[in-house]
Amino acid sequence: MTTGRTMEGAGCITWWGFSPARDLLSIPTGKIRREGKFNILLVGSGDPRHVLKTISQLSETESLHIWVIENSMEVVARQQLLLFLALTHQESMGLHEKTEVFLEVFGNSEIRSQTEDVLKHAASQLCLAVTETFETAVHSCLDTTMLKFKERDELARIFKLWVQPPSCGRHAPVSIVKAWDGRVRQHLGTRYDHRIGCFDWDLTMKLHQKECGVINKQQYVRWRERGMAYEMREGLYQIANQSLLSTRIFNQRGDKVAVRGYWGDIVSSPYLSFGIDTDEEELLKKQNGQHVKTAQDISYSNVQALFQSLSCRGCSQSAPQAETEKAGVKGPASQSETHHKPTISELMILNGVLVTFLPLDSLRKLPEKQKFNKFFNVIYFATSLVQQLGPTLRQIAAPNAVLIVELAKYLLDLTKEQEKGFAERVSELAKEAGFEPCQQENRDDAHATFTLQKE
Repeated sequence: MTTGRTMEGAGCITWWGFSPARDLLSIPTGKIRREGKFNILLVGSGDPRHVLKTISQLSETESLHIWVIENSMEVVARQQLLLFLALTHQESMGLHEKTEVFLEVFGNSEIRSQTEDVLKHAASQLCLAVTETFETAVHSCLDTTMLKFKERDELARIFKLWVQPPSCGRHAPVSIVKAWDGRVRQHLGTRYDHRIGCFDWDLTMKLHQKECGVINKQQYVRWRERGMAYEMREGLYQIANQSLLSTRIFNQRGDKVAVRGYWGDIVSSPYLSFGIDTDEEELLKKQNGQHVKTAQDISYSNVQALFQSLSCRGCSQSAPQAETEKAGVKGPASQSETHHKPTISELMILNGVLVTFLPLDSLRKLPEKQKFNKFFNVIYFATSLVQQLGPTLRQIAAPNAVLIVELAKYLLDLTKEQEKGFAERVSELAKEAGFEPCQQENRDDAHATFTLQKE
């Protein structure tokens, strides 16, 4: 692989994270949990996996405010979409279907028509919320009031594009199948004709060597070929998942050209977020040296458990009436045709939980604001934005604050030397920001954990 293609497999936009979901308040030092009210800053996490996992582990007496910074409004829009789905009442959509729809939107390039209906409805609701909200958030976990006006306008544009994708003219619809295949061809180059062998090598010699043995060959190859991570129901998966399409700017003969397509990860897989780690030993059982369950099974189990935790904590100001009672008893395949379509005001309200989205450029400005002085108990950086980790971070870190940085363990295009170099650079940046390595044993080798040095 040439130097110019070193990170081509990871893409230029982070649709999902390169590490499993973790409870950000459960850290080796144990100091954070002595508080009762927590402020967490997420920088570039890419998806709501850590948000959902951390909320699921909160006690009834604890409260949490999560602040989110991303580097693209398209990622912010998708984070909001996934949170909307997660916060949908079981009266509106049954737990099994909700889990399936969430994973379908999360990790599939193409979706079913029923899922497209859910996506479009959620996008229309989110568009209304972002255009009609100025000072008070419509929902405590979908707060966009601190975004700039131009960012809100961009969010609204993206949501409208999901509701009504372009159908003709200069903005013809994007074939996500062709866009995906184009990325694979570019990434593999002359190896494209032997791509199945390349996929198998990445799985067995890389992912399986990194404790990802539950990722099944058949499912991984299907995802590498077509971008289809989760096919849990019989049906036609043939409608482009609009939430995975974005715009990338290219320079062509001195002119900037915007190209809409698929520009995310095509190597590591969405299984990393929810599908490789579980506390249920049954799901990790082996038979004849092979895992009985797959990353798809584990993803389903983990996401469903997270949704059950949200339901236990959630309440609603106007819970919807179950539509299925009117429709009579029907099989699982027809549930999506009868469920109630919730408005944002009908989503679950999570007691003591707030999620606020900050402007894209806000990290360098937070230290200038008195509100955020010694404010955050936990600060999380993803691999994609670790370069923004700087000395001013100390000003916004609360006493005993913890810094968690996602490492490059699951960036498969990197060599072992590059992966090690990345970890060393993270340690240098953390030290410059006034943090020191956590001394207690850290079993999570996908992240580096640091604590704020005492002044």
